Amino acid sequence: MAQTETKVLTAHVPLLLADRVDRLAARLDRSRGWIVKQALAAWIDQEEERDRLTREALADVDAGRVIDHQAVQAWADSLSTAEPLPVPG
Repeated sequence: MAQTETKVLTAHVPLLLADRVDRLAARLDRSRGWIVKQALAAWIDQEEERDRLTREALADVDAGRVIDHQAVQAWADSLSTAEPLPVPG
């Protein structure tokens, strides 16, 4: 099996957070490093997805693919009524 190259990163974290990592590692029978690696990978994936969605939304605005604010507000206001309006679009 090929070994993945790694790099050591050091971070100072609050003691309460470190304690939570340690408790989770013990509960899952995993190392502290494994927990931190999983958390970091998940956070980076989330941030990359947020960036992708922001760029996609900005491209929609640049292309004029927008919905009028008043239409969205009227739809949102209608959600608490007996007959909500259809989703604008």
